[in-house]
Amino acid sequence: MQVSAMERRISTLTLLCLVLSGVGALDVNIPKEVYEYARGDNITLPCSFKPRDPNPSLVIISWSAEGAQANAKETLILTYYSHSEVIDTKSLYEGRATLDVDVPKGKADLKLSSITLAENKVFECRVQIPGDDEGKPADTARVVVLVAPSTPICKIEGKAEYYQNINLTCKSEEGSPPPTYTWDSRDVRNVPRAPLPRSTDKGGILSLFNISKEASGFYICTSANKIRSATCNITLAVMPPSMNIGSTAGIIGGVVAALIALIIIIYCCCCRKKKKEEEYAMGVRGEEYSDKEPPRNGESRHADGQEDNHGYDDRARSPGDRSDRYEERRERNYENRMDVDNRGRDYDDRRSDYDDRRSDYDDRRSDYADRRSDYDDRRSDYDDRRSDYTERRDRYSDRNERYDDEGRYEDDRRYNDDRRDRRNDDDRYDEPYDDRDPDRPPVPANKPPRKDYDV
Repeated sequence: MQVSAMERRISTLTLLCLVLSGVGALDVNIPKEVYEYARGDNITLPCSFKPRDPNPSLVIISWSAEGAQANAKETLILTYYSHSEVIDTKSLYEGRATLDVDVPKGKADLKLSSITLAENKVFECRVQIPGDDEGKPADTARVVVLVAPSTPICKIEGKAEYYQNINLTCKSEEGSPPPTYTWDSRDVRNVPRAPLPRSTDKGGILSLFNISKEASGFYICTSANKIRSATCNITLAVMPPSMNIGSTAGIIGGVVAALIALIIIIYCCCCRKKKKEEEYAMGVRGEEYSDKEPPRNGESRHADGQEDNHGYDDRARSPGDRSDRYEERRERNYENRMDVDNRGRDYDDRRSDYDDRRSDYDDRRSDYADRRSDYDDRRSDYDDRRSDYTERRDRYSDRNERYDDEGRYEDDRRYNDDRRDRRNDDDRYDEPYDDRDPDRPPVPANKPPRKDYDV
C-alpha cells in the first residue's frame, strides 16, 4: 500500500512537536540502579532533578520505599515543600532519615543511618512541580543490605538405618544476599571422598537414597555470600534396621514365659525333695506297703509246693477261700496304714519335743545372761569395797604416823618388856600341863621348850 505525501508530512510534524515538547520537560535521575551497603552503615542515596523552569515557584520532593517482593506495599519516608522549606518525616523513619535538598541546583539526596535488613527495598525519588508534569518526574534504585550468613544449623531428617532415605538440611537464619549452600563429605577415617552416587544437593538439602554402611561419615555444610562464609558439620552413623514393636513385644513375652516355666520347674523340684525328706524322716519305706511276709529262717517262700502267687493258688482254692484271703490282705493293709499314721504322729510328737527342748535351751541361755549380769554387778560391788579398804588402809597409815610422832611406841615397848620379865619369873609356865590341869593330856617328852616372843 502506498502512502500519500500529505500523510508523510503530518507524521513528520507530529514527531517534531513531541521532540520539542520533551526538551523542556522535568527530568529526575538516580545515577545507579543498585546500591550495596553493609548492615549498620550510614548511607546516602543521590537524586538530581532538572525542571523546565529554572526558578519554579513550588517544588514538592518525596522519597518512598517498596519491598522487592511482588505486591509489596509502598512506604512513604518523607516529603519536602519548597515554599515553606518544611520536611515531613514519617514516624517509622523519625530520627533516621533526612533530606539534603538544594532546589536551584536540583539536588534531593536521601540520607539513612544504621540501615538494617528492612531497608533491603526499592527506593523512589519523586519531584512534583505545578505546570511541569511532562518528562520523567521520578526514578528508582535498589538498595541491597549486605549481611554475613549466620552459622548454619545442620539436621538429619529421617532414620539413619540401612535402606532408608534421609535428608541432611543446612540453613542460616541470616544472610544478605541470600547465601548459597554446598556440602562436602568425609568417610569414617576423616578422609575426603566424592559425593555419593545416590544423592542430590539442592538449596542446602542433601538427599541420600537407599543408604548403607558406606554412607556413614562426616558431612560439612558451607553457607556463603559476598561478605563471608560459615560452616556446620554433622556425623552420620548408619545402623542396622531396628526391630519393630511387634517383634520386640514377642521377644519380651517369650523371655517372660521362659522365666515363668523355669520358676515352676524349680518349685516342683523343691516340693518333691521336701516330700522325700518328710517320708524319710517318718520312716516310710516301700517294703512296708507290701502285703508279703518275709520268709522265716529255714522256710521257703513256696510253702507246701504252692506257686508264689501272692500266697495262694487260684486253681487249688475255691472262691470262698479266695474271698477270705482277700479280707485278710485287706486287714493287713489297713493295719500297715494305721502303723504309718502312728509313725506320722510319733514324728509330730518328736518334733514338738524338739521344739520344747529348743525353748528350754533359749530359757537357759537367757538365765545365763541374767547370772552374768549379776556377776558383773557383784564384781562392781567388790571393786567399790576394795576402794573403801584402800581408803581405810590409808587412814590407818596416817594414824600410825601420828602415833609414832606422839612417842607412844616407846611406852608400849617398856610395857611389853615388863610383861615378858614377869612371865619368866612365873614358875607355872615350867610346870607340865597335867599338873596345872589334870584333864589335859601329858606333855610329850620330845616337845621343845617354850620360847618367848616379843609382843
